[in-house]
Amino acid sequence: MGSRSFLSRATKRLLATAAFAALLPAGGALAAEPQPQRVIKDPHYGDTLFHFFQDHYFTSITTLMTSQHFDRVPAHADEAEVLRGGLLLSYGLHREAGEIFAQLIEKGASPTVRDRAWYYLAKIRYQRGFLAEAEQAIDRVENYLPPALEDDRGLLKANLLMARGDHAGAAAVLNGMAKRPGAGQYARFNLGVALVRSGDTAGGSALLDEIGRAPQPDEEFRTLRDKANVALGFAALQDERAEAARGYLERVRLESLHANKALLGFGWAAAALKQPAKALVPWTELAQRDGSDAAVLEGRIALPYAYAELGALGQALARYNEAIAAYDREAAHLNESIAAIRAGKLVEGLIDRNPGDEMGWFWTLRELPELPHAGHLAQVLAEHEFQEAFKNYRDLRFLSNNLQHWADNLGVFGDMLANRRQAFAQRLTQVQAGAKANESGLDAVQQRRDALAGDLARAESQADGVAFADARQRELLTRIDDVRAALKAQAGDRSSRRRPTGSGSPPGR
Repeated sequence: MGSRSFLSRATKRLLATAAFAALLPAGGALAAEPQPQRVIKDPHYGDTLFHFFQDHYFTSITTLMTSQHFDRVPAHADEAEVLRGGLLLSYGLHREAGEIFAQLIEKGASPTVRDRAWYYLAKIRYQRGFLAEAEQAIDRVENYLPPALEDDRGLLKANLLMARGDHAGAAAVLNGMAKRPGAGQYARFNLGVALVRSGDTAGGSALLDEIGRAPQPDEEFRTLRDKANVALGFAALQDERAEAARGYLERVRLESLHANKALLGFGWAAAALKQPAKALVPWTELAQRDGSDAAVLEGRIALPYAYAELGALGQALARYNEAIAAYDREAAHLNESIAAIRAGKLVEGLIDRNPGDEMGWFWTLRELPELPHAGHLAQVLAEHEFQEAFKNYRDLRFLSNNLQHWADNLGVFGDMLANRRQAFAQRLTQVQAGAKANESGLDAVQQRRDALAGDLARAESQADGVAFADARQRELLTRIDDVRAALKAQAGDRSSRRRPTGSGSPPGR
């Protein structure tokens, strides 16, 4: 089977940001080219994206569908549909998402949008185990994907071919990818595996050997290099090339994820070369490691075999007894794990230790549950089949709880509605009574209106704004006039008191 999960965390984030929120680049340009900053013109679409990038996928899709129903996102209609299709994919509704993408294509979507839509749909179908549907989608992709997605498309196509046993077809696809400049390590690794499985052992081994020798820049690709060397080593053991197998397995790091298998294979290569003493070194190291690994358990049986080959029968007997005891312990541990799983502790523990607000496709397991021997489950939990089945269960559980929550609230909403209806009926009676009273006073209102119209006509003809004054205002105007008259009278009295009493020439003249 091909290497590398096609829905890695980085790929999921790329799908979230590029495919969902900006799957429709301006002018139909490829995502690899510089894009202008996108402007959100409809606030309701911005609200949907806010929830989406907060990982609240259920809220995001419900608010989006509500906005679409009320035609609140006209400026982002196509983008909103692509986002809705992607969110439906996150809950496993690939058929509904496929219908959305098909409708967009029929409306005349650009080739870039069309290819991305079918590519991501194929990815989800592959992840969900719908291989035939995934092949139908991937076959509809043409040549308008950006370079990064084009490489992933080739890997996905090859994995689909290998899944149905067409290793030669997968090798042809991967061979075309490997010949391109800057071909990815995973494409070359998968090509090597496909060539070996299709019968071209020499060609596949040469390609894997090249990967197994090359220096790698980071832990991810160093792990891939270890995996290539382990694959080469066990392929050489099957071909009875023990010396070559030992050379391949010596390259594997002792602390890598594949170290246990490498130690086991290295010991068997030494045993095949009739060198049991050299087999003791890797098998002794292996026997001291965690017994939940199948390679470790096999190493504990292989170690006494090497002692027996050396003639150390006492040590071989002791090691066999230790191996039997270890197998009995592991059998008891497995029984305890099985009992815990049947009691429901696995599923409940996974949900409790890996909480998620609104679930969706991007949610992943981060912590193992507290079980008697959780290490037994690591390999099972890492498989796509288990992960997808658990996601389906988890999403159904979330939706069930959501429906139950709303069902519980329906009684409250019913009471609120009844109270509002009662209050409306009471107020309606009062309003209707008031309306009838107003009808009886309509003549008085009409007379007042006519009087005001007359006052307005007089005021306009005489340029007298006082005509609009009411009784209170007229009273105030009268008081003001009285005050003015009193002030004027007082001013006259003061003037008369200051005037001289006589007139003419002074006396004595």
